[in-house]
Amino acid sequence: MADLAGARGRLVDHVDHVAIAVHDADKAMTFYTERLGLTLIGDEEAEEPGVRLAYLDGGNVMIQLVQPLREGPVARFMREHGEGLHHVCFNVPRIEEVLAALPGEADARIFMGGRGRRACFLLQEPNGVRVELTEKDPIR
Repeated sequence: MADLAGARGRLVDHVDHVAIAVHDADKAMTFYTERLGLTLIGDEEAEEPGVRLAYLDGGNVMIQLVQPLREGPVARFMREHGEGLHHVCFNVPRIEEVLAALPGEADARIFMGGRGRRACFLLQEPNGVRVELTEKDPIR
């Protein structure tokens, strides 16, 4: 395994997306597409976390709108924090290698995220911001 941590190397390839928790994805999409001119590039339901995911082309970074469809982590987050920034997601080559390089993250749960790609949320939330990792290539 390559030396990945800290000054020894970079753990992530790039920011994959910034996720915004919303009560109504359609209403939020209208704002981002009609008022800001962003393009909707995807819209799907992710069964495991029970959310609708809408993807908008934000130029250098994709914007992901996350609407809870049933009780789950996003619904709980919204009860506590309301609508707004949910997480920043970084693209990585292999999640297991990154988790192994991060102290205290060995128990982070890997799941099937949006766009058919494996993902996980880090257990630690620096500065109150949730961090997600996703792999570049979708599972086929």
